[in-house]
Amino acid sequence: MVARLLSPDAAAAEVRTVDTLAVPLGPGQPGEFLHALGRRDDYTDLTVFGALLVDLYEVFTRPGVRHLSGFFGPAERFLADQGARIEFVPADFRRFSRIAEMLSPRVVATVATPPDTDGFVSLSLHAGATVAAVHDAGADPERLLVVETNPRFPRTYGLGPHEHRVHVDEIDVIVESERDPFLLADAEPSAADLAIAAFVRPEIPDGATLQTGIGGIPSTVMRLLAAGDGGDYGIHSEMFTTGLMHLHRAGKVSNRHKGQFDGVSVTTFAAGTAALYEWLDENHDVAFLPVDVVNAPDVIARNRSMITLNGALSVDLHGQVVADTIDGRQYSGIGGHEDFIAPSGLSLDDRSLVCLRSTSVVGGAPISRIVPALPEGSIVTTPRHQLDLVVTEHGVARLRGRTVRERAQALADVAAPEFRDALLERAATL
Repeated sequence: MVARLLSPDAAAAEVRTVDTLAVPLGPGQPGEFLHALGRRDDYTDLTVFGALLVDLYEVFTRPGVRHLSGFFGPAERFLADQGARIEFVPADFRRFSRIAEMLSPRVVATVATPPDTDGFVSLSLHAGATVAAVHDAGADPERLLVVETNPRFPRTYGLGPHEHRVHVDEIDVIVESERDPFLLADAEPSAADLAIAAFVRPEIPDGATLQTGIGGIPSTVMRLLAAGDGGDYGIHSEMFTTGLMHLHRAGKVSNRHKGQFDGVSVTTFAAGTAALYEWLDENHDVAFLPVDVVNAPDVIARNRSMITLNGALSVDLHGQVVADTIDGRQYSGIGGHEDFIAPSGLSLDDRSLVCLRSTSVVGGAPISRIVPALPEGSIVTTPRHQLDLVVTEHGVARLRGRTVRERAQALADVAAPEFRDALLERAATL
């Protein structure tokens, strides 16, 4: 099979008025192709599967189009508020590999690097849940694989059987693009972020294997580790961030003690600054593997001294975590939250840290993010029995092995001072 080189509009014309399309999460999305789809208005029933849109693609405002999303970002929230058919599909990130297999969309589209001298394109910033779907679509004559090649994307690599690449012979349609990759600036840490990071730092021993998410808190923690005396760390993280690059550059990452995937940092997608993407290009120190490998709890648990850093929107006194909804409305997604928190209870050397600022401001007034009980309609992301450490700018609540009342008191102790007495009073009744 010879791949056809088409313009974005000609490639978009290959999508039927009644069709199914899958695109990767965030950094793996083929932006030129998606924008070309938005220049059509003849859809009858187009269903697009994906997650974490990185642009306001006009196709999702068209009649007859709906987007089934596994992770909301600002674009999904904005489009949904404007009346677009944006619907959330509850599942953690690793299960989306099987959902993609089950849905078997006729068209699969992804971004990649231009072909190398052997005819392989690198899947660049994203392996995620669509690697198998890409190969399956390319092998099926009844389906269509569209690959948007872009020289601005870094050439990255997989490991072992997970090659993180596709040969041009598998591709049906190639679209060429020079659209800039999605950039995610380093968040400027607040005073609370700095205080939380200072509490987190002593919990990370030399030689630990690290997982970190997005935002000011994990970024600040990585900078502290990069500037500090410790080191010899390993990386096994769903997302590879600019902060993890700084840790590498500081010589703090050896990947010698993980017990699996030794010698390389492991991830399933990357998002960050232009400097991160330049550093990742042709860098064999980082391996991109499918999410059902990276986020599998049994795989995570086989790492030695696994330390995970994740966030939350609120935590109740029982330790139930709400991390992806606000007042019952979808805000983000489940991702790998529970997958990376749960294995910490299987070994005393492993720790999971859920980090959050103690308050938010709603209607001009502060509210506590540690609450006596979750309001009616709240949706729990991670259950209470999975939690280990909860960190705010006021300290560390140590929950593992403690009673219901002791856990509640520990959580109340790290709440904001103006809410603490009422929480302690409630904790005493549990």
